[in-house]
Amino acid sequence: MKIPYISSEWKELLKPHESGNYINDHTIFKAHDGNWHLFGISSFLGGATNERWFAHGVTPSLDTPMREMRREIDRGTLAWAPCVIRTEEDYYYMFYGPSPTSLSVSFDLYEWYNHTITLKNEPLFGAHRDHFVLTLDDGSYLMYVAGTKDKRSCISLFHSQNLIEWEFEGYAMTSGEDAPLNPAWGAMESPYVIQIDGLYYLFVTYTDSAKENYHNTLVFVSSNPHNFGIYNGGNGGAIPITTLHAHAPEIVLDDGQYYITTCGWLDYDTPISGAVAIAKLDFKEQ
Repeated sequence: MKIPYISSEWKELLKPHESGNYINDHTIFKAHDGNWHLFGISSFLGGATNERWFAHGVTPSLDTPMREMRREIDRGTLAWAPCVIRTEEDYYYMFYGPSPTSLSVSFDLYEWYNHTITLKNEPLFGAHRDHFVLTLDDGSYLMYVAGTKDKRSCISLFHSQNLIEWEFEGYAMTSGEDAPLNPAWGAMESPYVIQIDGLYYLFVTYTDSAKENYHNTLVFVSSNPHNFGIYNGGNGGAIPITTLHAHAPEIVLDDGQYYITTCGWLDYDTPISGAVAIAKLDFKEQ
């Protein structure tokens, strides 16, 4: 097991001006043209009910702040927490919430087309927001989605062969009776999973939107990407291996170096107010 830690200062990656005045949950990836792209929640009013499109930023290097592009997915309805997956054919699939899950597809990252998506056997309230898709070694996909189970926080899990048809498998993580936070919408946010040396690391922001826990990201480890256990606040069950100061982070690998991002609402002590910030993420042996 390796313990992740933030090993550098935060640097500005994208601070919007035309699309909004902050960025919340986002996705970042390298496109077929070699540039890094970021799509993230933005608005000028703040608050979840005002988040109805995504800011778009582009940079050739993670060392260089992004150039802001135009709004994307501006369709007059709520649009939260995008996750973009690039396929081998250089198509891009964008999953976003809130429920019901939405899917848009693009070949150039500037024109997006709605596409029908099915979540078979989706549990009630189980797939509300904050989708993340992990590509498995066999070419299939796992999708982690924040929601609630029995009125407590959970991360639901779906499996797919084609990114269009998804089958509910169960829960990657649930909350136990002793979990410290239990807002109606669920305290588990923005799941992100990476694999290192055969182990899977789940990064999940754990907050009820209070300022004192808004930047708490818990990290769990498992040998099975389908099951990270039951979280009871560390009192038995799943125990986080560390807590990172980040909100809705993305974890990206570039030239052998891992990076972590953070973001958030204005006046919530985000490291760089109004911006997605980026820092190096390193790992130490347990």
